[in-house]
Amino acid sequence: MGEVPQVVLNSGHKMPLVAMGTAQFPFVEDESLKLPILEAMVLGYRHFDTAKLYKSERALGEAIAEALNTNIIRSRGDIFITSKLWCTDVHPDKVLPALKETLERLKLEYLDLYLIHFPVRLREGYRGFSWAAEDILPVDIKGTWGAMEECCRMGLTKSIGVSNFSSKKLGDLLAYATIPPAVNQVEMHPQWQQRKMREFCEAKGIHVTAYSPLGGQRDIAGPVAVLDCEVLHEIARAKGKTAAQVSLRWVFQQGVGLVVKSFNKDRLKENLEILDWELNEEDLLNFKELPQKKVFPTQYFVSPNGPYKTVEELWDEDI
Repeated sequence: MGEVPQVVLNSGHKMPLVAMGTAQFPFVEDESLKLPILEAMVLGYRHFDTAKLYKSERALGEAIAEALNTNIIRSRGDIFITSKLWCTDVHPDKVLPALKETLERLKLEYLDLYLIHFPVRLREGYRGFSWAAEDILPVDIKGTWGAMEECCRMGLTKSIGVSNFSSKKLGDLLAYATIPPAVNQVEMHPQWQQRKMREFCEAKGIHVTAYSPLGGQRDIAGPVAVLDCEVLHEIARAKGKTAAQVSLRWVFQQGVGLVVKSFNKDRLKENLEILDWELNEEDLLNFKELPQKKVFPTQYFVSPNGPYKTVEELWDEDI
């Protein structure tokens, strides 16, 4: 299996284009996650995506320490670690303490990439992945981004970026940023292709990374589930691939990074077997005709008295 290609970010640092995602719902600390991470490292994964929300930072840190001790990984510089600032910490005074806590859980001296998880601020103290409308607070992205920049200058993260930002919110951020975001990590798959977002980011030198490149679970996506798409199955049969591999390859051929999530060794291997073949021009034309629907509109960040009163306002109508 060949080495995963890398992209040079606008920060000057290289990032492997395929990452192993470590989110599993419900979000609970799970020591058993260490084993599939180590298996992924043996297979050739060198980019790992985590977040405070996922509660997987500690298990990832333990896997990294073991991989270094057993020479699965030669040095810290051979792996790329992305984590994210959760909404309860999206405040200028909380960014540095939150990053230090993330580094402590990971047992690392620095991150390779730190992202603002959502352009949203939540009150501290809620339990689980649910909160009341009054817990959605006004957000100071300008001040928060300034604190992210300071973390970068301190060497606690090599690159900084965002996740789930619309083109408009990115444009607003660029107007005051002294360090531009290196990455915008967003939902992207054949049935939510993010054409406008990708064009905007390409023009601004921001790399797009796709989460949920398979469109999420069928029970969430419903009738637009990517893996039920007949176009993908037709191409997969013709090429001797799986529909999942066809979806991942389409995302990869857009010049976009991928966060692929599986804790199954065979699936982990399959997800890397998209690098030595291509979709042809006819295949790509078929993708342009697919119906488009965002699977994760995140309506739970919407409140009549909050900063975002509708889903359209949260995404600035990029939905």
